[in-house]
Amino acid sequence: MPKIKTKSGAKKRFKISANGHIKRAQAFKRHILTKKTTKSKRQLRGMVGVHDSDKAMVRAMLPYA
Repeated sequence: MPKIKTKSGAKKRFKISANGHIKRAQAFKRHILTKKTTKSKRQLRGMVGVHDSDKAMVRAMLPYA
């Protein structure tokens, strides 16, 4: 059987933790940062979990993760 290709965009955007949780970076921290407060920019740091309704779609894009 042929292998399934991994979506290149998904492998750059999502990480699978050791116990199987899917992590993603937070949005709204790329540009127009001068009007955002320091507190809001600080709270956008780090990784958060993918929402339950999106997990199946991300798993399909990362078949071997």
